[in-house]
Amino acid sequence: MLHGCTQDPDDFAVGTGMNALARDQGFYVLYPAQAQDANPSRCWNWFKHNHQGRDRGETAGIATMTHAVIQAHGVDPERVYIAGLSAGGAMAALVAAAYPEIFAAVGVHSGLPPTAARSRPQRLAAMRTGASATTLPAGMPVRMRSEASTATAAVLPVPAIVFHGDQDQTVHPRNAEQVIEVMLKSRARSSASTANRPVIDQGVSTQGRRYARSTHRSGPGQPIAEHWLVHGAGHAWSGGQAAGSYTDTQGPDASREMLRFFFEQTTPRKG
Repeated sequence: MLHGCTQDPDDFAVGTGMNALARDQGFYVLYPAQAQDANPSRCWNWFKHNHQGRDRGETAGIATMTHAVIQAHGVDPERVYIAGLSAGGAMAALVAAAYPEIFAAVGVHSGLPPTAARSRPQRLAAMRTGASATTLPAGMPVRMRSEASTATAAVLPVPAIVFHGDQDQTVHPRNAEQVIEVMLKSRARSSASTANRPVIDQGVSTQGRRYARSTHRSGPGQPIAEHWLVHGAGHAWSGGQAAGSYTDTQGPDASREMLRFFFEQTTPRKG
């Protein structure tokens, strides 16, 4: 579980209510903490190319911590998942894209697709309007351009569940659509199966917040992507606890819905 900017693991745990769900359902939760000296606002550096891709910066560090928890606690390696909010959601998508053999699924809440930006200016543009086709700096040497392109290709080959408020003024809701688009295209490239047309359900949370859920299934019918657009919600964890920051207590419960989706997914055993 990757926190958002200005948050810390304790705040994120309280806001999402994930620890109580872990106790009830019997699973482990890892809360990596971003250091303030790595980013003054404690944001994960999802917009820097040296933290994007396999064996790079923060993506590699999060993967290493995940391996440590799996080994220390005997976690089933086929049932490991990653999720995050805002900058944490963008980083969760990057980590899942870089290490699909570790993570069976990803949850992106109010975040951005992998490699939505590779610089601070691109970061702001992606947050305002959604990711665009990224370009490498014109002055970069050919060899470095090739390495950067390989390391930051926009792929997301694992199933994804996405939550976003349609009144989010911090990260444009278009980014949620793009997470799903990248994931579906990645799956289509890597296998013969394609997703069916999405089924769209309109609903209302128990607290009265309306939402639209789009479900994409593979050919055989397995759900591989869900997009929850929460009407009237801003930049906050849907269905979260008021004691935490950046939470919307009125929305559908993103924590429970992510867990439901996650537990339907496993990483195929190798060998």
